Amino acid sequence: MKILFASDIHGSLPATEAILTRFSDSGARWLVLVGDLLYHGPRNALPDGYDPAAVARRLNTVAGSIIAVRGNCDSEVDQMLLDFPITASWQQILLGEQRLFLTHGHLYNPDNLPPLEQGDAFISGHTHIPVAEKREGIVFFNPGSVSIPKGGFAASYGMLDEGVLSVRTLKDDTVIAQICISP
Repeated sequence: MKILFASDIHGSLPATEAILTRFSDSGARWLVLVGDLLYHGPRNALPDGYDPAAVARRLNTVAGSIIAVRGNCDSEVDQMLLDFPITASWQQILLGEQRLFLTHGHLYNPDNLPPLEQGDAFISGHTHIPVAEKREGIVFFNPGSVSIPKGGFAASYGMLDEGVLSVRTLKDDTVIAQICISP
């Protein structure tokens, strides 16, 4: 099963259009959004093409394929515009015996983990910096940001395909980090 991961859209319509194109072209079954969908937040500059209402409308076109968690910039008001739930601070996807723990990263993060087992994957956003690594048997994955990348990285998203999690550039789909999560 293919899963596409995106984080930190922050109300950017061009980033939303780009990630929806990637989602459509990828053949992924699920679009997992790990927070900060509509609002840019007080610490970030306005992203290119800032239009939260239009972003909500575009995301709603694939609402049945979205699994989302709440980011620190998401609110109950945002939920009023969206046709899919975003108010959970975490979700889990079970792939056989393997668990993908999904969260934005402002509550649970690599320094404050939920109870996880070896072989599980901790998937978050929040930092806007891509990560694909394994520490003490747990996979840590952050797809970066589709709209406001930080740390010198390009705008990016994540893909799970055949047991490999990869971070890819939004512009040209170049793999910039990857890790095998198959047991």
